[in-house]
Amino acid sequence: MSDVTIIGAGVAGLFAAHKLLGRGVIPRILDRNGPPGPHGCSWWAGGMLAPWCEGVTTEPVITRLGAAAADAWAAITPVTRLGTLVLALDRDRAELARFARRATGHQPCDSVDLEPDLPPRQGLHFAAEAHLDPRRALADLLAALAAQGITVERAEAEPADIPGPVIDARGLAAALPGLRPVRGEMAILHAPEITLTRPVRLLHPRHPLYIVPRAGGLFMLGATQIESASRAPVTARSVLELLSAAYALDPRFAESSVVELGADLRPAFPDNIPRVTLRGRVIHLNGLFRHGYLMAPALAAQAADYLTTGTKGELIHED
Repeated sequence: MSDVTIIGAGVAGLFAAHKLLGRGVIPRILDRNGPPGPHGCSWWAGGMLAPWCEGVTTEPVITRLGAAAADAWAAITPVTRLGTLVLALDRDRAELARFARRATGHQPCDSVDLEPDLPPRQGLHFAAEAHLDPRRALADLLAALAAQGITVERAEAEPADIPGPVIDARGLAAALPGLRPVRGEMAILHAPEITLTRPVRLLHPRHPLYIVPRAGGLFMLGATQIESASRAPVTARSVLELLSAAYALDPRFAESSVVELGADLRPAFPDNIPRVTLRGRVIHLNGLFRHGYLMAPALAAQAADYLTTGTKGELIHED
C-alpha cells in the first residue's frame, strides 16, 4: 500500500520518490510512457551541476540551493567533480570579462592548464561545479528505487482520479497557470581523438555553447533555448550553430561523428525558477526549465518536507 502517488517519471518525480523513501514514505509512481526514455526532456539534458555558472543569468536561489546537488546525486550515481571551464574566442573576450563580473566562485585560468587537449585560451574555472551522465543517473535512480520495491507503472493518470496525496511531476502535461515550453536542442558527437575531463562553456554573443564529456569518446553539445512549443526534429539552423561553435572551440570536432540529435520542451514559469505548487491535496513539482538535474534534489526535498512535517520551504507556492 502506497502513502503517496507520484505522476511523472522524469528526474523530478523519480528524485521525489527517492527522497520520500528516505523519510519512510512509500510512493507509487505512474507515468503514461513508463520508465524514462526519449519521450521525456530529462533524457536530453546536459547533466551539468553548475550553480555558479547558472547564477549569471538566474536568481540567487538557484545558486544557493543548487550548490548541494552534487552531494545529493553522488549518493545515487557517479558524479565528476572537476569543475566547469568557461572560455571565449579571442574576438569575444569582452563576453568573458562580462561573465566574470557577474559570476562568483571562479578563478582565472589558462585552458591548457586544465584541458591540455584544447587550444590555449584565457578562461575561468568554476572549481566547485560538477557533472553527471543524465541517462546513467536516471537508470541508477530507477535501480535504487527498485531495490526498495518501487517501480514505474505505465498508466495514464490525472490527479483528480487518484485518492490521497498526489505529487504531479508531469512537466508541461500538468498545464499549470503560467507554465510555458522552452525548446532545447542537442547533439551527441563521437570524437575519440579529443579528450576533455569537464564541461566547457564557450561564450558567444549569439550562440553560446556547452560541451559535456561522456564515456567512450562521446560529447554532448547543447545550449539552444528557443521560446517555442514545437516538438519538431532538430532544425538545420540549430545543428549548424552547435557544430560551428564546437568547431571554433576545437577544429578537430569537424571530423567527429554525429551520433544523435534530439529536441524537447522544457517546462518553465515566467521567472524560470522551479517551484513546488500546492493545490489542495496535489503537490506540483514543475518549472525546472534548464535546471532539471541541478534543482531536482532541492525541489524533491522541499516537497518531502512539506508532506512529512508541513514545512514550507522557499520554493513552495500556494495556489
